[in-house]
Amino acid sequence: MKHWRAALLFGAMLACHAQAQPVAPTEPRHSGFDFMGTAVQAMQRDDALNPAMLWVKQGEALWQTPAGTSGKACASCHGAASSLHGVAARFPAFDAGLQRPVNLAQRINLCRQNRQQAAPWRLESQDLLSLESFVALQSRGLPMAPLADARLQPFVERGRARYQQRLGQLDLSCAQCHDQRWGQRLGGTVIPQAHPTGYPLYRLEWQGLGSLQRRLRNCLSGVRAQPWPYGAQELVELELYLAAQASGMALESPAVRP
Repeated sequence: MKHWRAALLFGAMLACHAQAQPVAPTEPRHSGFDFMGTAVQAMQRDDALNPAMLWVKQGEALWQTPAGTSGKACASCHGAASSLHGVAARFPAFDAGLQRPVNLAQRINLCRQNRQQAAPWRLESQDLLSLESFVALQSRGLPMAPLADARLQPFVERGRARYQQRLGQLDLSCAQCHDQRWGQRLGGTVIPQAHPTGYPLYRLEWQGLGSLQRRLRNCLSGVRAQPWPYGAQELVELELYLAAQASGMALESPAVRP
């Protein structure tokens, strides 16, 4: 309930500023890591303390486990985990078959369907998050680079429009919080910039691992808007725009956040 009260107070504060300032690229750029306390930062820095590594360990086992009627494991095609170096940093990516961008979780499910002849995992399921975190770990520390394909540009622009669009009963946009008021406090919590450098990540509030889409849906609920379902194109386009804004920043996954 305290989060709803904080959101209402923030909405009232923003209502006093009916003419919002134009949205400009956020500089300097900061990871969410920079806004955390030292104890949570230490948890992320040390793999022995980072609870997300439990999911990574499960993902490592799934990488080697045959699935579907093909009887193949991920390793059957891709080999050692070192072959994944840099992969996660390039998502969302354009899928030629679907003619649209997909995020890393969707790419994993497409491989399950098309290569392993296995049923796709439910989005946000523990198996999918585990394998995604294992794949993401192989690119930790590398710069995010999602825009190598010009075919993505129209989807980036749609994501940009969604980022700046006022939504919900509180009539707020992502940009109003994360571009215009980052560093300020909302309900005692510092508002970070919107750079998705750590996903999937372990959130202390969730007591578990979660995807960027889960966080985006939380924000939509917070402004009293109807969240798009997991896997919706609207969410993928928003993910793509955020990844573009974070281009060049280091990938931290699996990160820890409050």
